[in-house]
Amino acid sequence: MGKTDSNSFEDPLMLVERVINKLRSIWVSRTYPFISVGRGFGVHYSCDLPRASASHIKICNSVWLLRDVALNVVGTPIGSDPVITIENGCVLTRRVVISAKNRVIIGANTGIAADVLIKDHEDENVDGPQRQSGIAKGGTIRIEEGCWLGFRAKIICTEGELVIGKNSVIGSNCTVRKSIPPYSVVAGNPAWVIKHFNPSTQKWVMGPPLKTEKIAF
Repeated sequence: MGKTDSNSFEDPLMLVERVINKLRSIWVSRTYPFISVGRGFGVHYSCDLPRASASHIKICNSVWLLRDVALNVVGTPIGSDPVITIENGCVLTRRVVISAKNRVIIGANTGIAADVLIKDHEDENVDGPQRQSGIAKGGTIRIEEGCWLGFRAKIICTEGELVIGKNSVIGSNCTVRKSIPPYSVVAGNPAWVIKHFNPSTQKWVMGPPLKTEKIAF
């Protein structure tokens, strides 16, 4: 028997979906009032991307929003700076939710697995009905370049600035509420650093970096 071309068995309906996604990507990039949108932007037709939120969102080059991603800007932002920034080469996979009031920055070449929640605020009224609760002041979130956020991770900042250092890996089901040093591998709920890479020695070290340890190039 000759070789079988695997592409010949592809579901024809997938081609229809690809066309729909392409058309949605063109429509969104050309008609939504983003602060800016870069080249190679792709958005799945099922994404929840309110037009009103787009005016507070900056999207750079080669960014992909896959099935059921939701980007939401809450409250009434002050000023012209982006509330959500997604830098070059980022991929947000299925059902990722970013809910931002102040500032959320996703650094270049960051990958985000399915069902991740990134939220820079919390509900103000925890005693009453949640649909009637206000939005507390919250904080800001900055995820530096080259990070990976695992399945169902949660990044939540209720005050100050939460920074996930470059090239860090956030494990599945982690809940991160405090800053993480660069080159860290994080696990648990609440999250803790199980090991980190020391650039000066080029070695992996168990546990978080010491305060005297140089962890950046």
